Amino acid sequence: MSSTIIFKVRPATFRDAKTIAELHNTAAREAFQSLVTHAPLVLPAVEKRQAFWREAIEYSEPQVLVALEDDKVVGFVGFDRSRDKGTPPTMGEIWAIYVVPAVWGKGAGLALWDAAREGLLEEGCTHVTVWVPLASERAIRFHELAGFKRELSTAKTVPMGALKVEEIRLKRALS
Repeated sequence: MSSTIIFKVRPATFRDAKTIAELHNTAAREAFQSLVTHAPLVLPAVEKRQAFWREAIEYSEPQVLVALEDDKVVGFVGFDRSRDKGTPPTMGEIWAIYVVPAVWGKGAGLALWDAAREGLLEEGCTHVTVWVPLASERAIRFHELAGFKRELSTAKTVPMGALKVEEIRLKRALS
């Protein structure tokens, strides 16, 4: 019989900022490495990410939650109102959701998504979007299993260091 891992989710604290920054780079490197075949993957320095996440935690823009396994941070989600122009104030957005590769597929991402969904509902949001690289089959599959649908007309190219990554927006109702 297999045991189910239960991930506790709580609001991030200032003390979590460095761990979130390191986790963000580690998970992003693993997730995006397969997208990079012709150029080195250049990610922001941990210090730069740490400053961003520390400020996000301080001002709740975006709101940041962390997933814990045995009191160790193994994932995080940042969410708030949509940053896309022309969206109504009831449109939320998952700004970032990452889990350490060692716990991929074990429920940490789902625990973070469930907590973010509750937070967005409390903020009065009725729908939520997320931008995902088209070539990231794992991320697209995760969000589609969580009920998101692709908005095909939203595909865009975004710079990621020396790379240009094709992204697509996915959307779902929160209720």
